[in-house]
Amino acid sequence: MNSKRAFDLVFATIGVILLSPVLLGISVLIHMDSKGGVFYRQIRVGKNMLDFNLYKFRTMSVQLIDQNIPTSENPDSRVTKLGAVLIRYKLDQLPQLLNVLRGNMSLVGPRPELRKYVNLYNDEQLKILSVKPGIIDWASLEFSNEHELLDKGADPETYYIEKIIPTRIHQNMRYINDNNLAGDFKVIWLTINKIMLN
Repeated sequence: MNSKRAFDLVFATIGVILLSPVLLGISVLIHMDSKGGVFYRQIRVGKNMLDFNLYKFRTMSVQLIDQNIPTSENPDSRVTKLGAVLIRYKLDQLPQLLNVLRGNMSLVGPRPELRKYVNLYNDEQLKILSVKPGIIDWASLEFSNEHELLDKGADPETYYIEKIIPTRIHQNMRYINDNNLAGDFKVIWLTINKIMLN
């Protein structure tokens, strides 16, 4: 087991244990807030181009969920009142600790994309898929208000492809070229600070 995997296992396990009351509380609130399951699964592309199920707390009305767009894209009419709070404070991402424990994600790494967006990558950009995707990364810090940006556009998907994806790729390539535990700790620390100041 390499140091990155050990880091992920230790901190994801601690996170699940410490946050178990929060996870349980959110699950109960989602169940009470709207019809449907507590969790939401979406197929994303992981390391070595392999698909996997990414887990989130459900933030949208079941009948309005679309598997073909990112869960943060243009959510205004789809997101429940509770879901809006979960998205704002990134609490909807917490179930991805289970992805980390299962081994298809890391705590820190490039955010996994839908395959239709990965298909837009060139050969150099596909190096992003040489590492496990993460719950947080440099791009998620830069686009912490991504859903608000997409909501302002006349065509959210075009905005996502033309404006957000290129910056995400740039930040992900930065991570690939300087991938170390010290950098991971920095991303985690900056993310915590960002959420606390939100």
